[in-house]
Amino acid sequence: MEHQNSYKGFKELVCWQKGRELRMTISELVRTFPDAEKYALTSQITRSARSVTANIAEGYGRYTYTDTRRFFIQSRGSAVETLEHLSVAHDEGYITENTLEQIEQQCETVIKTINGYIAYLDKVTKERNIQRQPNP
Repeated sequence: MEHQNSYKGFKELVCWQKGRELRMTISELVRTFPDAEKYALTSQITRSARSVTANIAEGYGRYTYTDTRRFFIQSRGSAVETLEHLSVAHDEGYITENTLEQIEQQCETVIKTINGYIAYLDKVTKERNIQRQPNP
């Protein structure tokens, strides 16, 4: 796979960069949560936000497009999970409506950029499969 020439190359992906911004936003946000949430919501939302970038990095290092794609789908799921944890934080009164909306927008950007990379993988896979077809 062409993108595996550099294991640090995942940092050049827009989806990883946007995921990193989200992860840093969440890390800052949870510092404002009550201590009682340390092992509950704080832990859950931190893990889901970290999982976004971790799955992108791991998927980028995989050998096949199928494996890579699977990890990017996991990453997208983690971004959606982060959205749910934000909803809980809002419902519990830990974040304002404005903060919720701002970070939801970040999550949506991450999801869109991950979808874009998955579409790219699908396109490249399709093109390679067409090239492998014998000529009639």
